[in-house]
Amino acid sequence: MGKVVYRKEKKSRSPYPLLILGAVVVFGFSLVNLVFPKRDQLELENRKAAQLPAFSVSALLDGSWQSGFARWMQDQFALRDVWVNTQRAADEIVFQKVEEGGILLGKDHWMFTKLFTVDDATQKQLAKNVQAVSDFAAAHPGKVTFLLAPSASVIYPEELPAGAPMADENAMLDDIFTTVGQNASVLDLRPTFTADKNKNEYLYFKTDHHWTPNGAYRAYEQFCAMKGLTPFDRDTHESITVTDFQGTHYSATRLWNVENDEITYYPLKNEMTIYRITGEAAYEPETTENLINTMKFNTRDKYAAFLDGNNGYSVIEGDGEGSILVVKDSYANSFIPYLTANYGKIGVVDFRNFKYGLDSTIEQEGYDEVLILYNFQTFIADSNLIYISRPSTLQ
Repeated sequence: MGKVVYRKEKKSRSPYPLLILGAVVVFGFSLVNLVFPKRDQLELENRKAAQLPAFSVSALLDGSWQSGFARWMQDQFALRDVWVNTQRAADEIVFQKVEEGGILLGKDHWMFTKLFTVDDATQKQLAKNVQAVSDFAAAHPGKVTFLLAPSASVIYPEELPAGAPMADENAMLDDIFTTVGQNASVLDLRPTFTADKNKNEYLYFKTDHHWTPNGAYRAYEQFCAMKGLTPFDRDTHESITVTDFQGTHYSATRLWNVENDEITYYPLKNEMTIYRITGEAAYEPETTENLINTMKFNTRDKYAAFLDGNNGYSVIEGDGEGSILVVKDSYANSFIPYLTANYGKIGVVDFRNFKYGLDSTIEQEGYDEVLILYNFQTFIADSNLIYISRPSTLQ
């Protein structure tokens, strides 16, 4: 007769402890989020942090309150920087990503702005900008110099990720210079920047979209050569180097193994007056300060120290003779201080905050020359540049 073995049935484990543990974790993290200090600024991303939206029934019904609350939660959750940095490090190490936040992760810690294609809208804007600059130069014969800085990827293509299908910036630069060169003096920096003696210098930041003050100086030297001017002598001026600069590319990528940049500048004593714009060729002094705001070297946006950022209209007192008006994007900010050695008066216009034509300003202020200085990627898409060719009259 066979032996019968009786086995006790195993009791199934209750799911409640796990559910309770999960609830405690979620509740605990939510509680931490509520009491965790809230921020006005996301320093590592160089932008303002979303704030808790004011509640209203209408905002709830149209969905805007929920969207604002979601943005607030995303920006304000506890230890956000740690979580983001961990995720970005995993992306690069584990998944070998070569792009993050629209930035290409190149060799030797280089970061480049991604530009694989130029869409139809940008092509149309580029055509308008080229025509506007050409028309402006034609209206001011013999006065206008056009300097369009190439992207770092054009100067250092060997540092791009392998096989990155970048748009043909060289071909576009050739076309732009050909058209604008019919009416203006054109300064093409590519031969200078790609020359062996210069290319190995510190011309562009690795963590930011700007050129370095040294890159700006090499461009300035070429401008002086074109104009027959004696360049600012760096050897006779004391320089100061600011370390640990992490620029706009780093803010987008947050790479764990970032190689910080440095900013070397010359503490000049020239004063700059920033004007409040009240109308076409109408402005009044708002502040007078040094043309380099050294306080901003203590912030994340260290490049903004040059000219104290992007103001609509400013005038700098130089040490030379004559006057020049610089129409610019932020690339010019580290270039313009060198011009103090050559001109007595330097006007600066940034169309992001100056929505008028320049004819009246040039006549009213008596500018002898005009320098248009942009970088390529701003120039092709800047919808404000069309103001340059708009006719204006004295107030």
